[in-house]
Amino acid sequence: MQRFGILTKTQVEKVHEASLNILWKIGVDFGYPPAVEVLKKGGAKVDGERVFFPRKLVEEQIKKAPSQFTLYARNPDNNIIIGGHNMVFTPGYGAPFVTDIVNGRRRANLNDFENFVKLTGASVNQNILSGNVVEPNDIPHEIRHAQMYYTSVKYSDKCFMGSAMGEQGAKDSVRMATILFGSEAQLAEKPRFISILGSLTPLKYDLRMLGALMEYARAGQPQLISSLSIAGATGPVTLAGNLALQNAEILAGIALAQLVREGTPVIFAGASSNAEMRSGALSIGSPEMAMNTAATAQMARYYKLPSRSGGAVCDAKVPDAQAAYESMMNLLMAQASGINFVLHTAGILDTYNCMSYEKFIVDDEMCGMVKRIKKGFKVNDITLGLDVIKEVGPGGHFLDKDHTLEHFRGELYQPTISNRDDFDGWNAKGSLHCMDAANKKYKEILESYVVPELPADVDKDLLRFIESLK
Repeated sequence: MQRFGILTKTQVEKVHEASLNILWKIGVDFGYPPAVEVLKKGGAKVDGERVFFPRKLVEEQIKKAPSQFTLYARNPDNNIIIGGHNMVFTPGYGAPFVTDIVNGRRRANLNDFENFVKLTGASVNQNILSGNVVEPNDIPHEIRHAQMYYTSVKYSDKCFMGSAMGEQGAKDSVRMATILFGSEAQLAEKPRFISILGSLTPLKYDLRMLGALMEYARAGQPQLISSLSIAGATGPVTLAGNLALQNAEILAGIALAQLVREGTPVIFAGASSNAEMRSGALSIGSPEMAMNTAATAQMARYYKLPSRSGGAVCDAKVPDAQAAYESMMNLLMAQASGINFVLHTAGILDTYNCMSYEKFIVDDEMCGMVKRIKKGFKVNDITLGLDVIKEVGPGGHFLDKDHTLEHFRGELYQPTISNRDDFDGWNAKGSLHCMDAANKKYKEILESYVVPELPADVDKDLLRFIESLK
């Protein structure tokens, strides 16, 4: 399937040149002495925390990162390939609040986190567990990252995300992975999880992000090297300038990761959008974010790296029509432009601040539709169906034909929540609105969910490790 591009080849090269200009003439602040030292040894010019990147350094380090890599799940059937023409989906990340149409909005807790792990585990469309799908506010900060990690691997056997809470959080994530999968050498050979590390726009990386970035690089674990530049607030209001800033920050992080460990798997992760200029607040339901997604995909392909963007994201406060049209705009753009790793594909409301149970179900349906679109359709003698068209002829129908029976299951997407009955049929079944149907669906999934087995000795060792952090 052809991929949508918003930039010309010349424009892509101009963004690249502008980014190199930023990195060499303006520089990036790295608030973590070990990172500064690694960059200095690698050939960067250093003035205190400010690091200036020569063109040669940047371009050489980018080439060391793989264009494609595999994440290995606890269940091998759930292994995923990131890069190339592959697209993987991960639900919402980091929301401090949850909502449903019965209980309304409230602060998230560990039970909510567990529920969303199960909903992700049950989904045929979500490929990776979000490392922080909601913030479990009832768990103490000192063990929260480890508890989320444990809950992820306890209740699902899909690939998952590690902690972004600094050097110690990364070390704890790696340690827990060794309990699950073996030595650090084995982890590096077969990466088991991924994390997201981001810049502090404009042109800074802080101690927490850098500590985790370097620790994961040492362990050979994949990372989303991310930038969220807000046009008009933390970045230039012009989309080209905002893109160049985002690009520079991502390249700086990737260069560091490669200098720590050559060949570290990374994802070129652009999440930039714009400010709502009437308030200065971040907007993620805007067409500008969708445009940045398309540009991010093109820049990543230019560097021969896997790409990441946002998915079913919106600024709507409740799962209403605004939530639907903003979310599908962003999700479909990610697919059409060739994004490889789509984060926030299910559940997000209120500009990353809230996860909705019902929207998770609706977004998951949208993900199925988008995956169907990505699949495309075959054009050959069988699919063109000239024989069956001749058999039916003018004025006939195809419902009872062998050709239909042989191909409809593989050709036509079958929704799980969308209602396609006629009005009378819909009315006879209770006239359920979409959110009512989604509420019913998520409860059914949680009630019937079968937890994959985790070996008892591994479970015990993981719990013992969490206890040691207190």
